[in-house]
Amino acid sequence: MTIKPKLSALLTSCALTAALSLPFAPAAQADDSFILAQAMNTDHIFHAASERFIDELKAQNSSYAVAYHPGGDLGDWTSLFEQTVAGAIPMTITYGHSEFDPRLDLTWLGYVVDSWASAREVYGPGGPMVDVYNRILEDNDLVSLGVIPTGFGSITMRKGTGKVPTNFPEDAKGIKIRVVPTPLAVERFNNLGFSAVPMPLAEVYTSLQLGTVDARAFGAAVEIWQMRDVLESYILTRDYFEHAFWLVNRDWWISLPASERDKIQTAANATLSSVWDTAQSIDEKYLDKVRDHGINVVELTPEQMQQAKNSLYTHEWPYMEEIVGSEIMQMMRKIAAID
Repeated sequence: MTIKPKLSALLTSCALTAALSLPFAPAAQADDSFILAQAMNTDHIFHAASERFIDELKAQNSSYAVAYHPGGDLGDWTSLFEQTVAGAIPMTITYGHSEFDPRLDLTWLGYVVDSWASAREVYGPGGPMVDVYNRILEDNDLVSLGVIPTGFGSITMRKGTGKVPTNFPEDAKGIKIRVVPTPLAVERFNNLGFSAVPMPLAEVYTSLQLGTVDARAFGAAVEIWQMRDVLESYILTRDYFEHAFWLVNRDWWISLPASERDKIQTAANATLSSVWDTAQSIDEKYLDKVRDHGINVVELTPEQMQQAKNSLYTHEWPYMEEIVGSEIMQMMRKIAAID
């Protein structure tokens, strides 16, 4: 099955390409530099990975240098994905954008893994998921050099709600929860009993502060720390393993001299090994900081965790199968040891 970008997204990318072609195209095509952009701040693993990659590429004696743009100064994560599809930016670390291809919602699929060890086996260097993703990404003129881990995403409640949902769906009734703007996210949290509200990340803090939503989902510990002053509890559902793509535009990638592609991939591989070694400690450090700040960190009991898993396996996984097909979902069930 081949799914091409939706027309609205394609038009957005064309507009971005036209707007950005003058400043960016020379940087993408020059012999001495290319742009690497990511949308997160310097506390985030994306920044640590980017800086390590720059050092590793220098160590490879590459003739290319990296023009690094952190913190979203070239756009948020969705915009960076679009710009990389269009070729306006040759390299980015960002999340899958399912407006281009609904199969990319596979990155958000719930309860594929439930520990750092199993996450590394599945998503880490040499794991099976990079090849699966590249089958999808190729249709969008992208190549993934690897997967960047962030941590396990969970649910957090804003100050003043006094609610700590741990039994699903009963405890979630009436709670408006921010989810990432993808259909799978809405499917998941509606099935878990919440009222799911799709919302860009840039709007989340203000919405929690004003009470537009009562909670947010898809929050790894580092993001909870960044919003700590408007939050009161963090329920560790660990309903998905947050990870992102290290993407390059496929046309740009193929156009590089083979020797330079090898140097970039070697630098990326070395970076990925380092990132997976340190990502867990970073995640745990920020969880401790969240707890020490006074936010109530709540672990689900094994029974509550299994109840949440059963909901996703029963409802979300068949929904995902309609999008990606039975072959990929059979692979996912084997990975997750689902009968």
